[in-house]
Amino acid sequence: HLPSTVTLVLLSSILHLAAGGKLLVVPLDGSHWLSMREVLDRLSQKGHEVVVVAPEINLHIKPTKNFIMKMYPVPFTQEELDHVFRRTSENAFEEGPFLQRFLKTHELVKNTSAMFFSTCTHLLHNKELVSYLEESKFDAVFTDPMLPCGQIVAEYLSLPSIYFLQQIPCGLDFEATQCPRPVSYVPRFFTDLTDRMSFLQRVKNMLFELLNYFLCDFVFQPYAQLASEFLQRNVTVTGLLSQGSIWLLRLDFVFHYPRPLMPNMVLIGGVNCAPKKLSQ
Repeated sequence: HLPSTVTLVLLSSILHLAAGGKLLVVPLDGSHWLSMREVLDRLSQKGHEVVVVAPEINLHIKPTKNFIMKMYPVPFTQEELDHVFRRTSENAFEEGPFLQRFLKTHELVKNTSAMFFSTCTHLLHNKELVSYLEESKFDAVFTDPMLPCGQIVAEYLSLPSIYFLQQIPCGLDFEATQCPRPVSYVPRFFTDLTDRMSFLQRVKNMLFELLNYFLCDFVFQPYAQLASEFLQRNVTVTGLLSQGSIWLLRLDFVFHYPRPLMPNMVLIGGVNCAPKKLSQ
């Protein structure tokens, strides 16, 4: 797989290709983890030490012989987590008027983001785990910046970070990399538009841009406050994400519209969940 090869070469170059490096992984649960796990399995097979930090209550992040797992407690149950993810998945396929879908999405995002934020808070406030991370002398942090908890850890440990993602809501990936994202050309979430829009479609795209910021403000703003307290200096989420060394983007121009790229952005193709043999 060419995309996997590119990913491994980039990661190995940061992890001292000859000696075998030590990689700290702060993943995001769900399908995000299933995609990342394949890359980590290959890195482990090549002799790199992989340490994964994850909450005890999760969907897919389970112990494996290829990684060192460091789990920490969180204040919710498996049933509560399963319920939130199930409702979020069901909502993605529901139809109805835009306002109704927007309000329902707003409520679900609010519940899901509160759970993820609680997870990040309990990671950063776990003094025993943070002490272990300080003493372990990692070479880099590998994380999904969909939520910035991994980058907060990277900043605290003064480590380079590698991002593994498809995209971030509200265009934070564009803002953090100062990548062009003209509203007349790049379609926004929920619009069902392409990169070729009429004037009225561009107006619609602009309106959705404003709604996206409304949706995302309450999701990301708490992380800025949490990071500022933890790092003991004023930071913004955009400022945090801008420190990423390499952005490995799980997309390509076969399935996505053409878009500008910055020098530290690398397209690695649609590495979306581990390969599985399907029946006819």
